[in-house]
Amino acid sequence: YYMVMVMCTVTYMTTSIMRMYKNSIFTYKYTVHGTATEVMWTMFPAMMLVFMAFPSFMTTYTSDDVMSPSMTMKAMGYQWYWVYEYSDFVKENGDTMQTESYMVPDDMLKMGQTRKTDVDTRTVTPMDTHMRFMVTSGDVMHNFAVSSLGMKMDANPGRTNQMST
Repeated sequence: YYMVMVMCTVTYMTTSIMRMYKNSIFTYKYTVHGTATEVMWTMFPAMMLVFMAFPSFMTTYTSDDVMSPSMTMKAMGYQWYWVYEYSDFVKENGDTMQTESYMVPDDMLKMGQTRKTDVDTRTVTPMDTHMRFMVTSGDVMHNFAVSSLGMKMDANPGRTNQMST
């Protein structure tokens, strides 16, 4: 709505000025070297952008879901496997519980398994529980997806992305 109003106003002002000065024999002396004019046509659009950006930022920050997850799982992608770390569960020796998940080779697939998507150890997550997934990569860019929940996120080396259910 705001953008339409701004575009209509700018179009109207531009066509009015062009129509007014089109056949005029006089030229305004500050058209070429007017400091006040240059400041005005720089500051006015900048202020309009600030006024349009502020509601957008407010909407972005208020729409972000802030919840306290019951469980956190970190998925780390490596070249041919994933490592899942359950950081809420700690073993007796102080290490966190983690599992490794490798793709099932094509020659070991059973009837009903899908190629390149089935793994030897599936990730176990509780049902009807708020979970936070921390996704990162150890070597190259990967993609972590839980299709039954409609979640998909890129895993980039050196960056930890987060998604929640």
